[in-house]
Order: sequence, then C-alpha cells, then structure tokens
Amino acid sequence: MRFDTDVIVVGAGPTGLMLAAELRLAGVRPLVLERQPRPRDTPKAGGLGGQILELLRYRGLLDRFEAACTDPIPAPRFPFGGVHVDLTRLPDSPMHALPLPQQKLEQLLGERAGELGIDIRRGHEVLGVSQDAEGVAVEVRGSEGEYRVTARYLVGCDGARSRVREFAGIPFSGTVYPEVNRLAQIIVPDSVTRLDGGDLEVPGFGTVRAGFTRTERGLFGMGVSPNSEVLSVYTIEDETVEYDDDVPMTVAELRDSIRRVLGADLPVAQTHRLSRFTFKAHHAERYRDGRILLAGDAAHLFPATGVALNAGMLDAVNLAWKLAAEVQHRAPEALLDTYHAERHFAGSRTMLHTQAQVALRRANDPAGEALRAVFQELLTDEQPLRRMGAFIAGSDIRYPLPNPTNHPLTGAFAPNLPLHTDDGPTTIADLLRDARPLLLIPTDRPDLHKTAQPWLPHIDIHRIEPETPAADALLIRPDGHIAWAATADDATDTTATTLRTALSTWFGTPVTTKAPA
Repeated sequence: MRFDTDVIVVGAGPTGLMLAAELRLAGVRPLVLERQPRPRDTPKAGGLGGQILELLRYRGLLDRFEAACTDPIPAPRFPFGGVHVDLTRLPDSPMHALPLPQQKLEQLLGERAGELGIDIRRGHEVLGVSQDAEGVAVEVRGSEGEYRVTARYLVGCDGARSRVREFAGIPFSGTVYPEVNRLAQIIVPDSVTRLDGGDLEVPGFGTVRAGFTRTERGLFGMGVSPNSEVLSVYTIEDETVEYDDDVPMTVAELRDSIRRVLGADLPVAQTHRLSRFTFKAHHAERYRDGRILLAGDAAHLFPATGVALNAGMLDAVNLAWKLAAEVQHRAPEALLDTYHAERHFAGSRTMLHTQAQVALRRANDPAGEALRAVFQELLTDEQPLRRMGAFIAGSDIRYPLPNPTNHPLTGAFAPNLPLHTDDGPTTIADLLRDARPLLLIPTDRPDLHKTAQPWLPHIDIHRIEPETPAADALLIRPDGHIAWAATADDATDTTATTLRTALSTWFGTPVTTKAPA
C-alpha cells in the first residue's frame, strides 16, 4: 500500500517538533499538522530543564539553545511543593535549567525542522482519524479546504485536550486540583525597596521575604537572580473559575491575585512574562493503540511546574528511533511496545514526585508545616539532596531492560564519557549526534567486534580505550540509554552471547542472516 508520508505528527509544540526532527534523523518522512495558524505568543513554560538538556547536548544542539537565552542561566535552586530544593550546595548538580520561554524554544525547534526539510502545515486541523492493520488515515481541514492524508503511523502530540487521544478512545483519567497558579517576571518601581537577600519592603505591608510566604488565602513566592532587576513572583489560590489558556493573563489580574494572597498591593513597573495555569494529574492508560501513539501532554499532565517539557521531549526521543525501525521494516518483534512500557514507567515516576509536591503545597495545617520542615531538614544532607535533584530532572530513570550480565548501567542514561577511539579522542555526546546506536568495544576484544559485524549497517561500532572506564563494553541506543554492558570480568563466550542477544532484541535480525523459508 502506498502512503502519503511515513508518520503523521499532530501538534507543532516542543514534543511534536522534537519528534519530527528525531524521525528525520532516522531517515523517516514526518508530516506535522498544527491546528493553530501560527506559533502561539501566549506565554507558557518559561524554561527548559532536566534530562532533556543532556539529550540536546548529545544531539549537538545545547550550545544553540544556551545562546538563545536572554537571561542568565540561574543557579540550581528549584521550587518543590512550596519549599525550595537548593542544589547549589552540591559540586555537580544533577538538575539544571535554561531560562528559555516556550515561544523561543518552539522557534529554535522550528528552525531545526526547517534545516532537516520537515513539512509543517500550520492552520491544518484534524477532523477525524481511522486506522487499519496497514496504516492510518486522517481527515484534515486546511486553508484550502478539507483533504485526506495517509501514513504508516500517527502520533498525537496535541496537548491536554488531545483530539488524537479522543479518536483513539484512550482513557485519560485523573484529578483536577482547584488551584490557579500565576507566574510573572516583573520589575518593581523605586517605591518598593529591595533589601539584602532578595527581600522586599512593600509600602503598607512591610517586609516580604524571598522564598515562599503562606497565608490563609494562598501562597506567594518570590525569587531574584543575582545581578538582575527582574523578580520572579508566583501566586497559588484555590478558585473555581475556568480560564481559557489562549487568553493571556494581564498585569491587573496578577496584582489582584497578589493583593488577595498577601493582603497588600505590590506595585509593578514592568513585566517580562505573565502566565497562568492550573494543575491536573492525568495519565493515559496506554501510550499506544495500534498505529496511533501519544506523547507529551496528550499522554500525561503533571501537577507541578518545570517537568512537562522535559517529559514530553524525552517521550519523543524514546519513540522516534523505534518508530523509524518499524517504518523501515527492520524492527524486532514488540520493539514499539517498549515505548509504552518505558515511557509510562517514566511518566509514573514523574507523577509520583509531582503529586508529592501537591501534598507539600496544599497542606495548610500544623501537620503540613511539620511535613515541610522535615522535608527541608532531610535536604540538608548530600545524599537525599542529590537523589531529589535527580528525581526532579528525570535523570534517575533506569528502564527495566533485559540485563543478562547484571551490569548496574543497563537501562540507565549513558554518562558523557571521554573516549579514545581509532579516530582519536571523542565523547559519548559527539558520537550520538546523528542519533545512531553505538557499540563501544575495547581494542583488545576483537571477538565482540566480530559478533557485532552483521548489525553494522544499523549501528556504529567504535574501538575504545576509555579514560574513565565505567564498563568494558557498552551498547547505547539512539535515545542515550544503555541497552547492554559488560565488564572485563565477564567470560568471553558469555559476553559474546549476551551481546548477540541484545543486538537482536533492539536492532533486529542480523543483515547476513536469511529469514526462514
């Protein structure tokens, strides 16, 4: 059967654009359909953080994204359920963030899509979806009328109100919290005195402390970056009002919210960002229904800030190489099913800590105060602080992969090891730029090189002498996770056998092996 394209991606937000780029790197033709006629200018996420930053480094994109930041990269201090996780006390923070507004992020990803020749159709709304054993058909309304487009697969990256999820009939149950959150970056006039440590002296109120101020009416948060006039302010109130996400928040709305929470007015001279959002905890029952898949907010909504972009873009990277293998008829059995297994697992981990934030944030009695105090006390020790930072970043995810060698790195994200190869010094990040699987083999193990030869068209093999050896040999998937690892202590025959099994599991039948008659 002939299809119009390989994969249809619905939604040109960060998740959809990241997925389209990863598919194109893998040699697949994506078509992106976006309902909005132009990129939105309504402020949404104000930054990008967590494990996706390392993945962008591994694709050679992080420098470009950092250069686009107009604000200084902040110190690693992050809100967590009404308290702060201060990672500046660690010499190597597991969590970092870029102050990159979502509009700018989407612009950068759109430029990347253009460089890769990806077809993005804005102002094209999906009206209906159908699928059969061979592919999917999508009814679309564009600027010139309605038309039909077909593909092998369809991925819904179309947000919380996903039409694709609705068409597929995938349950999306969960909880809606009665909170309205308002976030802004402001400059205050001279009538407001800024004190040492980031506190403010507000006329008619007194001193407003940096950090979180809890009142009977809600929560007020405030922070300032060093050497910057810009304050970040944040309010949380319980409300029953339904807000339209496409209607931007005004300065008057922000000041009214601050006045209700603090009981005092905070004058505002300038604003750099205004956004409003609510908190929901929803998780799709499954990320796949036949040839229809979900990623990003279409698959999960988390009741905390700073995690949605990270989770959605990592969904895209996990899915793309598997989907490409299916489209190119080289995927091993059940490869695509591992997308749901792995990313639903990761989504559940993210849901765990974001719902813990709800408990910390919404407990307003003395027991709640005690809970927050105990939590902050635990974070004065390095090990729980480091663990919490990795939890927030999503860098603690270790997929439960087959692990015949029982190596502790299997399933984890590959560290950016410095390497010496036959072609000279390099790093894991350099070798993963083209999103191809990597097999790193010590120079004294020609048996492993021979074992892997039949898979050579689909993987890259490098002979290495690691400067910082974490394993004797590593098989790294395009998404950066380690599919197989072995040490020098493993028996030679066993190592070759487990490597062959891992290559077959993730990258299919050896090219030199003929299929049974």
